[in-house]
Amino acid sequence: MKSEYVYKTPFGNLRKDKCLLPNNNVIDSYYVNEYSDWVNAVVLTKERNIVLVEQYRYAGEDFFLEIPAGKKEQGETNEQGILREIEEETGFTTETLPIKLGEFMVNPATQTNKVITYLITDAVKTFDQNLDENEDITVHVFDFDEMEDLIRSQRIKTQLFTANAYFMAKNYLDNNEFK
Repeated sequence: MKSEYVYKTPFGNLRKDKCLLPNNNVIDSYYVNEYSDWVNAVVLTKERNIVLVEQYRYAGEDFFLEIPAGKKEQGETNEQGILREIEEETGFTTETLPIKLGEFMVNPATQTNKVITYLITDAVKTFDQNLDENEDITVHVFDFDEMEDLIRSQRIKTQLFTANAYFMAKNYLDNNEFK
């Protein structure tokens, strides 16, 4: 019906809409966060270890273990974007094609973006990290089969996207020939 931007930044925009709902109710001030889609991946080595990145998250006020993730760059496919992010953040590469596990709206109530999740297999440490000036990332490697207990017992601090991706990857691996 009507939209105006409250602000625009390189990280995302906040839009105020007057919106008409399917039941014909009108909300005069509905706020929508416009963010870019991003890609993330469960990265497994040939030894079936999972590669995680640890970084400080300001809003969470702590360090979190996460799967590698980021926005794709201009002209990249999702697959190219995630492979680049993995190499930059961890130094790991692979010769195998990314396996798409799913594509999900992050929070369709208030956000416009999606996360596209992949499984990367047979990863090998090939390079040093190539981090942006505001990135301070430590790479950790855990046995993939121990990760479930680490998540469930909350012995590691992680976020929803990492936990969800882990369980999707585990389900995929349990039902396919990658054991």
